[in-house]
Amino acid sequence: MPLMGLIAVALIAFSLVWPQGQGERSWGPFGHTPVQQTPEMKAKIQREKDAAARRDAAARKAVEAAGKIAQ
Repeated sequence: MPLMGLIAVALIAFSLVWPQGQGERSWGPFGHTPVQQTPEMKAKIQREKDAAARRDAAARKAVEAAGKIAQ
């Protein structure tokens, strides 16, 4: 039983720093700012979202144009 208690305490201590693996900042002296939350990466993600939206709009426009030609 004491060994199980020690394992439980170790797992609880580990859980305190685990959010770093989930893409969130760990508290206190643990961890670092996740790459996804840096300004450079946020800007890159936004550029990719914008490009995807432009591609989607162009594809929809092409489908609409093709539908008008077929009629």
